[in-house]
Amino acid sequence: MTTALVVYLLRVIRLSVIVPFHNVADYAAQTLRSLRRSAGPGIEFLLLDDASTDSTLAVLETEAQRLPGSRIVRLPANVGVSAARNAGIDEARGAHLTFLDGDDFVAAGYYPELAAVIERLGCDMVRTDHVQVRGHRRTVHRIGYGPRGVVGRPRDAILPVGRATSVDAPNAWAGVYSRRLVDNGLLYFPEHLRTCEDRLWNWRLHLRAESFAVVGLIGVFYRRGVTTSLTQITDERQLDFLAAFDEIVREASADRDCSLLLPKAIRSYCAMVLHHLGQLDRYQPAQAARLTRLCREGLARLPAEPLQQVVDGLDPERTARLRPLLVAV
Repeated sequence: MTTALVVYLLRVIRLSVIVPFHNVADYAAQTLRSLRRSAGPGIEFLLLDDASTDSTLAVLETEAQRLPGSRIVRLPANVGVSAARNAGIDEARGAHLTFLDGDDFVAAGYYPELAAVIERLGCDMVRTDHVQVRGHRRTVHRIGYGPRGVVGRPRDAILPVGRATSVDAPNAWAGVYSRRLVDNGLLYFPEHLRTCEDRLWNWRLHLRAESFAVVGLIGVFYRRGVTTSLTQITDERQLDFLAAFDEIVREASADRDCSLLLPKAIRSYCAMVLHHLGQLDRYQPAQAARLTRLCREGLARLPAEPLQQVVDGLDPERTARLRPLLVAV
């Protein structure tokens, strides 16, 4: 191998890892140390400080000095996770891209393995399993798709209707994505949604990307129950799940496979309604009443006949919980 070729290969960015941080000073150091153990030739780390008001930026500036291939990008104002990820996409130079949240961490050597997998398979995206972390407890969560390491069409992984599938696992960091998706405008996140943005994003990828695979590579450790996480909030932002699923239903309705995909979209909509109504005790009474009303209005926007078929096909307990909401608004 010539010296010129070695220099060229060292300059090639195989993988860009995009990591937004916002007020996660308690976790950022562990996240960055895990990235250091997963660094390698051709891997860049884009560390985006989303206008943190705690000591997150100071942690980044200290730890990034020991992280090969890292760049800190300071956002001038807090823009939220979608816009922060999009800023990272615009900064990325890699042939492939992946994401991580600033309070999560990865296994040693994970990113070189992840890059090697998508290079070998050559598809638009590769989806991975992950580990959920609650204190000292670890639980493996797998993508609901049978074939492993086999390239196929992502829209084939949306169904069946009555089972959790790849489209129901929205986590952006559970996978790696070809730059082709950036070039085609498919990898950017919807910035108008403050929560549930990854659900709409994931549906669009499954509808529009040409090829994908699911592999059993486990390397992301996802913290649950973190107080700063958007999954823990109980304010207006949570209500964006309704706008997200309104858009999912619209896109499924306009798809060439509408008759197959619309029931799945509606069932997922119903599942999210039930999830949020099951947490009403976390809200103030006025917020809980508003959430209930908005869920009823959201269900009323759905096509009546497929909605009724979906509700009739649920288990008796969930059907009983939904029926009182299926009245004229």
